[in-house]
Amino acid sequence: MTIDMLRAKLHRATVTDADLNYEGSISIDPKLYKAAGMLEYEKVDVLNITNGARLTTYIINGKEGEVCLNGAAARLAHKGDKVIICTYCSLDMDEAQNHKPNVILLDDNNRIK
Repeated sequence: MTIDMLRAKLHRATVTDADLNYEGSISIDPKLYKAAGMLEYEKVDVLNITNGARLTTYIINGKEGEVCLNGAAARLAHKGDKVIICTYCSLDMDEAQNHKPNVILLDDNNRIK
């Protein structure tokens, strides 16, 4: 049996833009997602602290400091919203007992605290 566990998260990222006309995904500064151990094109959940919306998408490379929701996801966030970006892993019960996720805390300018 396996259990799904939080693998990594970017905590309290600030949305820098929302682009409805882009084809989809979330653009994130590679320095940020790589610090969390995330990968380009990896599936992520985005939890909007500001309005309570939750969505699933995937990461693409963004510019420095950028966290931009693209396509349909742009309807669920506005510039300035605070979000949590999470990835998960499946572990067997023994591995899960000692698992610790990689949590990256961000300031209001999307810099690592």
